[in-house]
Amino acid sequence: MRSPRFPLLVALLVIVAAAYWYVHSRRAANGETIAVYHTKLDGTSLGVIRVSMRPRAPGESAAEHLHNEALYAAVEAVTGPPSDVNAIRFPPGTHVRSVAIDGATATVDLSKDVETQAGGSFGENGEFKALVYTVTGLPGIDAVQVTVDGSRLETLPGGHLELDQPLRRSDW
Repeated sequence: MRSPRFPLLVALLVIVAAAYWYVHSRRAANGETIAVYHTKLDGTSLGVIRVSMRPRAPGESAAEHLHNEALYAAVEAVTGPPSDVNAIRFPPGTHVRSVAIDGATATVDLSKDVETQAGGSFGENGEFKALVYTVTGLPGIDAVQVTVDGSRLETLPGGHLELDQPLRRSDW
């Protein structure tokens, strides 16, 4: 004999699943998603995964919301796509330390782990292309200045990608 709690548990799971679907479909319908890019293993093609972004909170200014979107976008780009997606990835341990926005340029400060990229110019270009495409996909951001542990570098140790100037989509 089934416990009388079993149908109640099933009903609760159905309600939770329906609520989850409703919230995520409403966000997508309202355009509250961001495109997170990843560079495919051919080094030139981009893949994209759309992720939900919370709506602007009451009392949150437009500038604060853009900052929060840029931070979230940068974190998602550095984290990379799910592990079953073949993509060029940032070195393990790399994380976003901070994001600042000045005009149309977002400064993304990365941890020093980014300097351990072993993929040469192929890897450096791939990982930063994904980051730049993701962050510049946000309204009002045209360029990304990358810093490492708070310092602007000319290049990463491999010397393949110049980081002394903001990066734009047109750089690829």
